[in-house]
Amino acid sequence: MSIIKLLYFPNKKLRNIAKSIKNINNDIKLLGNNMLEIMYSYNGIGLAATQIGINKRIIVIDITKKQNNPLILINPVIIQFDKLKINSNEGCLSIPIKQRYFVLRSKRIKIKAQNLMNEFIEFKAYNLLSFCIQHEIDHLNGILFIDYLSNLKYQRICDKINKLNHKIILLKKQNYIK
Repeated sequence: MSIIKLLYFPNKKLRNIAKSIKNINNDIKLLGNNMLEIMYSYNGIGLAATQIGINKRIIVIDITKKQNNPLILINPVIIQFDKLKINSNEGCLSIPIKQRYFVLRSKRIKIKAQNLMNEFIEFKAYNLLSFCIQHEIDHLNGILFIDYLSNLKYQRICDKINKLNHKIILLKKQNYIK
């Protein structure tokens, strides 16, 4: 795997809208497998290409974290949302504070995508898988789960991230000076 770094909010690249993948070639297959490695290395259950600065419509998901049967979805589209919405307790690898917040999401969805074999697939997703797919597709559209929060919660997250970034800068300066 090549060295690919995860992007953290407030990096502006996280707001990019990913472009459709026209040709599923070896580079795309390698990207999908690299994304799985990155996701597992961060102990995540989902990752979108935009989170690593790649502007392509591809997501990877493994809600089991067991690496047995992960999903690699290319050009995923939600073609049906269930009217029933419930709170999904979410975090995000690109939000550098380890806090979770509730986001209202459809409990059930129907997805259309392509797999690495260039086959079109359709399936229904429920509960955690549904929430995870919605979260990752949001990333492809430049949306972060914190965008669904109240202004007050959003500002608190920004303040915590600013404090964290300030501490990191101080640590780097201290190590540089020594």
